[in-house]
Amino acid sequence: MLSDEHRLQFQEEGFVILDSIIPDDHLEMLRASCADAIKTVEDRMDASGNDVQGINHRGKRYFEPAHPNDYPAMQDFYFSELNADILRAALGDDAFLFLAQFTVKCGETGMSFAWHQDSGYVGYPHDPTVNLWCALDDMTEENGTLYLLPYSRAGTRELVKHEVQPGTNDAVGYFGDDPGEPLLVPAGTIVAFSSLVFHRSGPNTLGSMRRALTVEFSSHPMVNPETGLNPLWEIPFLENGEIIPYAK
Repeated sequence: MLSDEHRLQFQEEGFVILDSIIPDDHLEMLRASCADAIKTVEDRMDASGNDVQGINHRGKRYFEPAHPNDYPAMQDFYFSELNADILRAALGDDAFLFLAQFTVKCGETGMSFAWHQDSGYVGYPHDPTVNLWCALDDMTEENGTLYLLPYSRAGTRELVKHEVQPGTNDAVGYFGDDPGEPLLVPAGTIVAFSSLVFHRSGPNTLGSMRRALTVEFSSHPMVNPETGLNPLWEIPFLENGEIIPYAK
């Protein structure tokens, strides 16, 4: 799926954009699963009596994991030949699914999300990973699309120290004045980017939700070197370039 030009851009700038590549049936299934995920978050908030849980804020933004065991319909998408082709080029011949989550900005009140590297949220040293950011809606600046900061503009391709932002609980790692490159892409687009690429998103000022799915892969299990434990998933996907059938 990735051309030589795509591969070169990923190596030099840390990301590549694949417009409208998700099949229509998978796109509709992901949207339906996203609705289920939002209900799960709100049910949990109702039970706790708290409208803010971590970086989730009721009616503003939601970040909810979507494990393949909890969302069986999503397994065909997670472990598809499409994703395998992208990862062989961007990550290598071995890949493990270690996290997937819906990221939703609600209409008119959807919050922004601060500059960060995905690796800044892991909390221990690890090799760079790859995020497949999947647009479930048409993405615009008005509805809070993602902004990327290419390596050449960030001035680094290394993990930097992040600071927790009071009030939002966002981890922030870039404090410069570059606004970044907005991803003005149609629904069904996949943006593959390294966990060392800085990215942020703006508020959603429109009346409808802005929905995306992030699916993150590593080249080996994400084990904390200090504890020897893996607090994330470690689901094999590729071994020597071949897809490993998913087993619960």
